Amino acid sequence: MADWMHAHVADHIGVATALLDLVPEVDRVGEELIAALAAGGTLWTMGNGGSAADAQHFTGEVVGHYKRDRRPLPAVTLSTDATVMTCIGNDYSFDDVFARQVEALARPGDVVCVFTTSGNSANVVAALVAARAKGARTLLFGGGTGGKCREYADLALVVPSSATPRIQEMHTLMMHVISEKIDAWAAEEDPI
Repeated sequence: MADWMHAHVADHIGVATALLDLVPEVDRVGEELIAALAAGGTLWTMGNGGSAADAQHFTGEVVGHYKRDRRPLPAVTLSTDATVMTCIGNDYSFDDVFARQVEALARPGDVVCVFTTSGNSANVVAALVAARAKGARTLLFGGGTGGKCREYADLALVVPSSATPRIQEMHTLMMHVISEKIDAWAAEEDPI
């Protein structure tokens, strides 16, 4: 294996090992999402770039399924509607693209979830602020210190790394663990 590739794999293993400290918080997030979904809440996800892809992935696991044949659960990714995104970006600003949608759609009992590697993108910070104003719970999948989003997140899963690839890899791992928990609950089975 080339030295540069070995360095990437070793870094991945190091960050994944450090993630063990977050296991109780990952479990708590799973429990809170289950409680919100059980009470009729909706999961709203969003992010920019690769984090938007992570948000869509999470929504797919919740609406579709993770491993089991079970009923669909309510989840929506706000970055997927190009017409709304460009309308808000043009008529207001890109910083408002998620907050306007959260203001229009989120309700008390919902969970507004942002994926961000830095935690400082103005549009995801604004979404969390809007979510709190609407009475929704806020969830951050972040990295490093969690950035400005940390201040507005009721729940925070912050990867102990500043490297974007490592943060996104761990977001996927945590998302899959949470998806397993939600999936098992919805199918009335034990997680595997």
